[in-house]
Amino acid sequence: MHFFMAFSKRKSACLNHKALLILSILIMFADWINLYMVLSKLLELGMRGLPVIFHQDDTSLVLLLLYVDDIILTGSSPAAIASVITLLSKEFDMTDLGHLHYFLGLHIQYTDAGISMTQYKYIKDVLSKANLSERKPCVTPSHPNHKLLRYGSLAFSNPAYYRSLVGALQYLTFIRPDIAYSVNQVCQFMHSPLKTHYLAVKRILRYLKGTMHHGLTFRKGSLNLHAFTDADSAGDPNDRRSTTGYVIFLGSNPVSWSSKKQQYVSRSFTEAEYHAMAATTAEIVWLQQLLTDLSFPLAKSPILYYDNLSAMALSTNPILHSCAKHIEVDCHFVREKVTRGEIQLQHVSSSQQVADILTKGLCSPQFNFHCSNLMLEPVSHELVGVDRVYPRVTLVC
Repeated sequence: MHFFMAFSKRKSACLNHKALLILSILIMFADWINLYMVLSKLLELGMRGLPVIFHQDDTSLVLLLLYVDDIILTGSSPAAIASVITLLSKEFDMTDLGHLHYFLGLHIQYTDAGISMTQYKYIKDVLSKANLSERKPCVTPSHPNHKLLRYGSLAFSNPAYYRSLVGALQYLTFIRPDIAYSVNQVCQFMHSPLKTHYLAVKRILRYLKGTMHHGLTFRKGSLNLHAFTDADSAGDPNDRRSTTGYVIFLGSNPVSWSSKKQQYVSRSFTEAEYHAMAATTAEIVWLQQLLTDLSFPLAKSPILYYDNLSAMALSTNPILHSCAKHIEVDCHFVREKVTRGEIQLQHVSSSQQVADILTKGLCSPQFNFHCSNLMLEPVSHELVGVDRVYPRVTLVC
């Protein structure tokens, strides 16, 4: 892979577009060969499960996350981790770089409160790329209840630049649920962005400038799942599709969230809300299975908080009325989970609906209230070796 990378830098000026495409495919293919060889060897060594590979015996558990040839290790005891590192070192040329501090743009810090994650350096790089490092910050990432339109403005002169900035923003949503809705909005105009869409991107970046030190702090607590889900019914003025938003907590820590436009136009407010409930239920079921695979089965059924009484009644009513036949699959799916006791439904007032921040633009007081509920807070930074301070594994050829 390193040969192809060096070759592309020396000869790129002489290659046509087709040759560059072939070269990119070769680099990607070499990447996958490397990944396949590492995975095959790990499986031979008795580790199992993908993409998190874990090794377990009667007394310990070690989890391994593999990204191409970079590895993150954690486990129930230092001795168990050390034994796995020793095992891997016999097969690979491996450098152990100690505690994880920086990985793929994520800055990790260890404090008495817990483990904090930010993207401070990545945000600074994106702001510099957009020439917004000196601009005044915004208090929210989008205007309250403002919707972007496909018309009404001139076309943006540099669509490739727009797509580059939005792609960078997408990566920031990994630990910043507060911008998930706004980024979802600007992502819908990648092919033909307008100037108004670019202004929306700049507003998100200006908001990030004022909150670049904000991040998530994961604290010790219970291993119980609970979720909030909501839908903005027919909220998109371009096609009248609804937006689904949900956030799932493990204890007090948000572990999964989404802001996504629904695939079809809903014929009623209840239908849009029920589609959101079904999508959240599917994510909860997946997280339950993941925790079980990692030897952390849930002691209690997850609770799904919702603010729509009609959708909740539909999920518990054994009689499927004719007016609900068009959402029959979602009805049966959610109702089955509720009947089996695999999930509980509980009503929450609209003012306490945390998922509201993932379905629409909010005014500053309400937005800040939900950010606090999402455990987003300022984190002090002490950058330690931002190049590569995580274990790196390369195959011995």
